[in-house]
Amino acid sequence: MLIVRIGAMGDVLHAMPAVAALRRAHPEWEIGWVVEPRWLPLLRAGDATVRGPQMSLVDRTYAASTRAWKREPFSGKTLRDIRSLVGELRGERFDLCVDMQGSIRSAVIGRLSGAKRFVGPEEPRERQARWLYGERVDTTARHVIDQGCELLGSAAGEPLRPAEVILPIDESAERECDVLLRRLVPGRERFALIAPSAGWGAKQWPAERYGAVSKELSGAGYGVLVNAAFGGDVLAQKVVETSGGTAVAVPTSIAQLIALTRRASVVVAGDTGPLHMAAALERPVVAIFGPTDPARNGPYGTEARVLRNASSKTDHSRQGAPEPGLLEITVHEVAAATLELLRAEQGKVVG
Repeated sequence: MLIVRIGAMGDVLHAMPAVAALRRAHPEWEIGWVVEPRWLPLLRAGDATVRGPQMSLVDRTYAASTRAWKREPFSGKTLRDIRSLVGELRGERFDLCVDMQGSIRSAVIGRLSGAKRFVGPEEPRERQARWLYGERVDTTARHVIDQGCELLGSAAGEPLRPAEVILPIDESAERECDVLLRRLVPGRERFALIAPSAGWGAKQWPAERYGAVSKELSGAGYGVLVNAAFGGDVLAQKVVETSGGTAVAVPTSIAQLIALTRRASVVVAGDTGPLHMAAALERPVVAIFGPTDPARNGPYGTEARVLRNASSKTDHSRQGAPEPGLLEITVHEVAAATLELLRAEQGKVVG
C-alpha cells in the first residue's frame, strides 16, 4: 500500500492514527508513504531503512519536493526528480494507493504511481483532484483523524479506529535534548513548551500574550521554553522579550522537536503542527483556536484544554490579521488552563 500525504506537519500527523491502525491490524503488509522531504523525520529517524523504533509506521518513504517543483516547474532538476520518483514508485508495483491529502498534486502523484487501485476522498480539498481517482470514498466523520480512518478503512476493506502513533526515536536528538534541558531548566522537572507560530495570520495569537503567559507560569515555579522554527526566529524572540526573560527560545529540527515535546509537561499552541505533535505523543495541551474548528482539527487522544471564543467563526481564507474572536481569548484564560494541566501532571508524579 502507498500513502500519499505530502504535508504539512499537522496534516501528516493527522493521517498517522489511521495508518497506525492498519499497521496494527496487518503487521506483515508493506506500507510506503510519499511526503515532502522536510517532514521525513515524522516518519523515520535519520536514514533508517528497516522498520523498528526509528521507523515504526512504514516500510519505505518517498520524498516528493513539491514545493520546490512548484517554484521551478520546468527546470531540468524538477523534471529529473519527478521522473525518478515515478520510476521508483512504479517499480514497487503497489496494489493500492490512497490519497490522504486530496490536492491536485497529491492526486497526480498517486495516479502516476501505477498502483492497481487508486482511492481518494469523495470531496477532496481541491475538487479537481477527484477526477484522478479510480475509486472515491465518502467520509462523514467530523474530525480529520476519524475521516482518515474512514478513507483508509474503506480502501483496505475493513473498519479502522484511530491507533496510537509512535513517532521515530532519533537517538542523537534524544541525547541532545537531555543535555539541553539540564542547561536551560536546571532543577525543574516540569516545564511548559510554547509554540507561538501559526500557518497563517488569522490563527496567530499575539506573541506578547504568550510572553505574558510565560511570566505567570514562571511566577508559579515552572520553566518555559519557546519553540523556534529556526535560529533568529523573530516571533519566538518576541515571546522571549515580552516574557521579561522568563522564557527561553529553543531552535529545533523536527527530530529535536519530537524529543523536546516528549519531555514537556504541557504544550501551549494554536492550531499548528507542534500542537498536533504533542497530541500524537499524548502530552497535555492547551489549544488556542480562532478561525478553525477544534471539532474538526482540534487535539485528539490526549488531555487537552481547548480555548475558543464563542464569537469565532470558521474561516479558512487565510487572512493575515488575527481573527477577532481569537483576540478575545485572554492571557489569564491561557495561563489558568496551563497551570491546571501542570499541577495535574505534578499530582500524577506525586501519586
